[in-house]
Amino acid sequence: MRLVVESKEKSPAQLSPDALRQDARGASELSAPAEPRTNLLTMQAPRDSRWLEFGVPGLLLAASILTTTGVGARFMQNFLDGSGSVVADGDLWPWPWLIQQPRRFLLGWPFSLTLLSILLVHEFGHYIACRVHRIRATLPWVLPAPTLSGTAGAVIQIRGRIPDRYALMDVGAYGPLTGYIASLIAVAVGFLLSHPTSNASHPAISSTIGFASPLTLTLVHHAIAYFRPGTPTFEIAAHHPVLIAGWIGLFITSLNLIPAGQLDGGHILYAISPRAYRSLTYVVPVVLLLAGFFYWIGWILWGLILFIPAMRHPSVPAGEPLDSKRLLLSAISLCIFALTFSAEPFTNSSILSYLR
Repeated sequence: MRLVVESKEKSPAQLSPDALRQDARGASELSAPAEPRTNLLTMQAPRDSRWLEFGVPGLLLAASILTTTGVGARFMQNFLDGSGSVVADGDLWPWPWLIQQPRRFLLGWPFSLTLLSILLVHEFGHYIACRVHRIRATLPWVLPAPTLSGTAGAVIQIRGRIPDRYALMDVGAYGPLTGYIASLIAVAVGFLLSHPTSNASHPAISSTIGFASPLTLTLVHHAIAYFRPGTPTFEIAAHHPVLIAGWIGLFITSLNLIPAGQLDGGHILYAISPRAYRSLTYVVPVVLLLAGFFYWIGWILWGLILFIPAMRHPSVPAGEPLDSKRLLLSAISLCIFALTFSAEPFTNSSILSYLR
């Protein structure tokens, strides 16, 4: 996910004649044909302080390492016990348990390193695409949070203008594409490390939170089971923390590919058709609000976020129609969305479920 901040510099065409004459030394240069606007923006864009450029991302990453490792330690202990991923409400806030024996913190590294790698691979996909198209952007900011994963995801902030829809497609699509590949690897390794639960009860019943199984998990399990018969399915396995991190990576990928706002899917849809994007600007949030009643209460939060004016997509020059490579990239992104999306990512978590 990225936050786009449009550059506010003015081109020479937007300046008054008096302003153009203020520098006598540059008079001859200003009378010459203007340089491309993107070059002017790149030259005139203010430089960020080193603290904002490196300090803030580093500090946020350090805090996220702490929070994700703490959550991962609880996941690992439950896995070693052969139980569900989350067997008690206290598992969602493991800090008192960790304070009792600080050495337990070491159990969380497999989950933390896997999840943070997925997030960073995703965001660096965006960042590298920005660099290729000479778009100013920050380094990834990984956001620590008191959530199931210990993080609220990661973002980069685009601080220059996106020159055309070619660049917009690349910036929007390369994040989920690289993040999906990283999640696939984590899921495959996680399946190999997992084993059937030793609990007498079904893990989905013994766990207070049930994870849905998107199509990607089913396909990866079938591929692994072909070479390694007996590999437990996601539904009956005691989930190794690496598998949970892979699942979260798939979940984050699907959220980012929702075709609205400044999510990756919104960028991709805008690059394909700004008119279609405008048509879905208010439809998708309403659909998510309704989905919160029937599938997952978290959709309500996402629907409200997409109504925020700051989530509206900035204008991008139309330029030439997308070529076949970019259209293929959009088709791949749609396939990834279908392979990762689940209307009910967490079982029995809709508003109707809570009212029963």
